[in-house]
Amino acid sequence: MNIGVSGPHSCNDEERELGFRVGAAIAGAGHILVCGGMGGMMEAAAEGARKSGGTTVGILPGDRREDANRFIDVALPTGLGPFRNALVVQACDAVIAIRGGYGTLSEIAFALRLGVPVVGLNTWAATQDGKTDPGIHVVSSPEEAVDTAIRLARRSADSPSHND
Repeated sequence: MNIGVSGPHSCNDEERELGFRVGAAIAGAGHILVCGGMGGMMEAAAEGARKSGGTTVGILPGDRREDANRFIDVALPTGLGPFRNALVVQACDAVIAIRGGYGTLSEIAFALRLGVPVVGLNTWAATQDGKTDPGIHVVSSPEEAVDTAIRLARRSADSPSHND
């Protein structure tokens, strides 16, 4: 299974620790980590996955593989800039959003639109007409985020309407 991680381009120590633990848990569960391949949360999660023996994929905004962070095993340059966020989501069976800015918000929106399960760890909430959208599954720890993402991805894969 491919589990995506989305978050800020630069991290404080607390955010970095969250990302590292999410990446480690993804690898520990035997899944592939997919991210935007650059710095910040993407690097923290990729480092956690790599140091736990996992495989990491970075879908890059630019044209050069060598721009990926040092923990990316498979670097896929797109030349699409921030528009590559749709590709990151499309490559995933579930997405874990950790904090983040508008790039993270766009990945959440793409995932919700494409029917890819979204798990939120200290991130955006979506509301419409004063009601919170239940599409973002809120959790309180990195390990719960990964467990929830895997469970939701399995359920989604078993659903006949997956990605219709």
